[in-house]
Amino acid sequence: MKARTGKEVTVRVHNEIGVLAQLARIVADKGINILAVCAWVEGPDAVVRMITNDNLRVMDALRERHYNPRESGVVLMESGHKPGMLRHITEKLAGKNIDLHHLYATAPDDQNRVLMAFASANNDQAIVLLND
Repeated sequence: MKARTGKEVTVRVHNEIGVLAQLARIVADKGINILAVCAWVEGPDAVVRMITNDNLRVMDALRERHYNPRESGVVLMESGHKPGMLRHITEKLAGKNIDLHHLYATAPDDQNRVLMAFASANNDQAIVLLND
């Protein structure tokens, strides 16, 4: 396992059909890769969180199109893709009273690595704990 500091871009927009496609087009048109993304609906709004290879340019491009993005710290973690890893990681964090705010991860079945992103009450402590 290897945990490190990262940044995610969060955009809250009015939920309507095609809004995620619009955001994805803005990022793609700048030639920027999305490394991880999650999105959901909260009432009339959609919340989109993404980790890219160039958050600064993503933020600028979104502002140019009158979105209000914000960037915040997350923990990026790569670990083995095997049964029980999420349990192991979350039990370790819970054992030190580190409260998770949100978490998302992805790994194809044929890969042996997982990329996980999460924000917690203490990202720095989580990184130290997970790298120990």
